[in-house]
Amino acid sequence: MELIKDKEFGGERPLFAAHDLRLENITIVDGESGIKQCQRMECYDSKFYGKYPWWHVDGAHIENCYFAPGSRSAIWYTNDLVMKHCTIDGPKFFREMQNVELEDVTINDADETFWRVKGLRLKDVRLHEGTYPFMFSEDIYVDGLESDAKYVFQYCKNVELHNAKIVTKDSFWECENVTVYDSVLDGEYLAWHSKNVRLVNCHLAGEQLLCYVDGLVLENCTFDAACDRIFEYTTVEADIKGHVENIKNPTSGHIVADSIGSITIDENVRQPNNCVIETRNR
Repeated sequence: MELIKDKEFGGERPLFAAHDLRLENITIVDGESGIKQCQRMECYDSKFYGKYPWWHVDGAHIENCYFAPGSRSAIWYTNDLVMKHCTIDGPKFFREMQNVELEDVTINDADETFWRVKGLRLKDVRLHEGTYPFMFSEDIYVDGLESDAKYVFQYCKNVELHNAKIVTKDSFWECENVTVYDSVLDGEYLAWHSKNVRLVNCHLAGEQLLCYVDGLVLENCTFDAACDRIFEYTTVEADIKGHVENIKNPTSGHIVADSIGSITIDENVRQPNNCVIETRNR
């Protein structure tokens, strides 16, 4: 690879159509499309300030880099990307991409980040602020995620999530094939209108959780004391540790908990209305 080091680039498309470059300690200042229509690009210890600096790149490795707020929409249409040990302050990163791997990355404005990404692997990633990260993405594997962004994981398919702490609203809406292990999910309306959702060793908090789910499985999960109206219009197999405050109108399945505050089955329940609900050892 050709090495470019200790350089500053500005204006329009300064590295357009470049290939097989190793960039070290470069700066992309104000301008647009600094690195575009490129192949096999590596970048280390660099800073990006201008808009759209990584578009249409096939094969990219980015490490120990900083993306400023002005670098919005910085990485789109870039396949086979590896990013490590980076800080991102700009919004709308990672869109229309395939095979994306991030490790030890902090995204401080996660607004509309990870849209329509197929093949996404995250390890020790932090998302702050913003709305709708992961929209329409699929084939996602995550180990280590902290997020306070709103409306995470909507319209996603094939998600496996480990060791996460997510504080949000309306997460995992209209998703399909989701498994979450050893995580804290805190927010209202979790997984509404989703299919094939499995939660293992998770703690759940929020109101009206897990409603309208087709094929829900809970294994060894706990609920916050304030949770109520859970499982409405859901087909569910649930093993709940500890207390759950209120279960409302599940459609079918089997629910067991150590204790249950109340069960609401009213005239609005959907057929077949054959869910078995019981407390353990009683």
